[in-house]
Amino acid sequence: MVKDSGSRQEPEPRERPNVKKNLSDRAYNALRDALMRGHLEPGNQLPLRPTSARFGISPTPMREALTRLVVERALTLNDRGTVIVPDLTKAELLEIRDIRKDLEGRCAAQAAQIAHEDEKQALDDLNRQFMQSLKHGNYREAVDLNTQFHLQLAKMAKLPLTYEIIEGLWVRCGPILTHLYDSGLPTNWASHPHQRILDALRNNDPASASDAIYHDIEDGGRGLLNYVSQ
Repeated sequence: MVKDSGSRQEPEPRERPNVKKNLSDRAYNALRDALMRGHLEPGNQLPLRPTSARFGISPTPMREALTRLVVERALTLNDRGTVIVPDLTKAELLEIRDIRKDLEGRCAAQAAQIAHEDEKQALDDLNRQFMQSLKHGNYREAVDLNTQFHLQLAKMAKLPLTYEIIEGLWVRCGPILTHLYDSGLPTNWASHPHQRILDALRNNDPASASDAIYHDIEDGGRGLLNYVSQ
């Protein structure tokens, strides 16, 4: 009997690792995005199969992504070997905050000098959505939009290596930002620091842009110190 050599040919072996890698990267990026945007909270457990179902990705690439994030210390293992979102210590939070002030301040200053008008308008539109969320007490959405605002501003600086570091910091601190507005908004804000940032961008004022992002990170995150261990 002659074997059918038509449409049932298996794909070339070299194609399979690419498919596997793409799925693993997709799982990895989905988890990172969820961490950055406060969709996962400190202490959340991430057992393999429920996490795979939640993100719509099969278990094998999800396992690889979880392992990768554990190695990077964005996730950790509990005593039973289950992957969990780690708690930050006070020292870790303060260190991340200081690095963010430095790097995001540099990006804000750079963006004030080189950003195009359409980029500034897009950031302004995003901030309007953010302010509406705060106004209506939709703090979960506000946390998400706040993350998007900061990362979009950093990206406007066109400093890819710096942006990569900033994104990594947000992966580490994003989960605790679910508590960002637990105590309400800071009472010493005449206007939200985001507005000062936007004004500085419109005026092409790098010093004011850097100063505004510094105070946003410093003052806006002060209440988070209540939610970290010593």
